[in-house]
Amino acid sequence: MNNLILLLGGNLNDRFLILDKAKSLLEKKIGKIIKASSVYETEPWGFNNINFFLNQVVLLKTKLTPHSLLSEILEIEHFLGRLRNNTNYESRIIDIDILFYDDLIINENNLTVPHPLLHKRKFTLIPLKEVAKNFIHPVFKKTISELSDSCNDKQSVKLYECNQNCVQRKQNLKVIK
Repeated sequence: MNNLILLLGGNLNDRFLILDKAKSLLEKKIGKIIKASSVYETEPWGFNNINFFLNQVVLLKTKLTPHSLLSEILEIEHFLGRLRNNTNYESRIIDIDILFYDDLIINENNLTVPHPLLHKRKFTLIPLKEVAKNFIHPVFKKTISELSDSCNDKQSVKLYECNQNCVQRKQNLKVIK
């Protein structure tokens, strides 16, 4: 089994419910979620928008190869309503990024692992530090804690407080599963 770390995020529709649906689909199609960070509300990164993102990091075990994994992730995103219109940053219902796949380093046209920008983004590093602070980045040879502490990103990243409506929707989703 391979160790996999993904970042989930989105800023459209019922953001919390979409994260839950994404995690359910990940477990069905990719592998067992071993650990999940808290959910964080974050400013859009790389573009301006009034809709803040919800982000969460999940650690999974998978038997899939990196390329099969990417294919499954794109199918999950599409199933949840993600439309890819261009290469610019934009609002989206769901985004699933491969942060790490074991300690592999992959640099191909359609697949780069570790994620090439994770060390520049607090919205990635803060939840990642929560679940894998001692993991050593295979390119930079630094722990996630060290990368997080040295990151200059000034974007807002706040712990997301799930209100009563959010809790009720989550309970209803568990009944449906």
